[in-house]
Amino acid sequence: MPRTQRNDNFIDKTFTVVADIILKILPTNQASKEAFAYYRDGMAAQADGEYAEALENYHEALELEQDPYDRSYILYNIGLIHTSNGEHDRALGYYHQALELNARMPQALNNIAVIHHYRGEKAKTEGNLEEAEGHFDRAADYWKQAIRLAPNNYIEAQNWLKTTGRSKMDVFF
Repeated sequence: MPRTQRNDNFIDKTFTVVADIILKILPTNQASKEAFAYYRDGMAAQADGEYAEALENYHEALELEQDPYDRSYILYNIGLIHTSNGEHDRALGYYHQALELNARMPQALNNIAVIHHYRGEKAKTEGNLEEAEGHFDRAADYWKQAIRLAPNNYIEAQNWLKTTGRSKMDVFF
């Protein structure tokens, strides 16, 4: 039974009913409708912490979805799961694939920056200062791109950029 048919609270049931109605009336092909159903089930599983199930659903959605914009969000969510699992190299791969399809995705840019910042902090702790600086510089580059796309977001990143001298911009928004 699809996850969306197992919802047990009123809000989830309502969302499922509305989503199913929209799926039935949308003027799109059957593969896109099925892809959306898998994507929706993947999001529900991900929200419940059922990452293996979410990944299965997202990969099914990728098999069916042709629209690059929609595919970018599927890839982004797969990246989120790999990030949560500490699989940073895999996550970076999915974030970059998402950006290839949708360059205006600040959340993917932010997550890439977060991973580089984490790696920079880890290298710094291990005494690898040159490696740390490289990661911090990459983090700064990605955060600047994310902030340009979403100037009111990523306040902590904006503060970090300013306090570390990695940005000469006084105001991002």
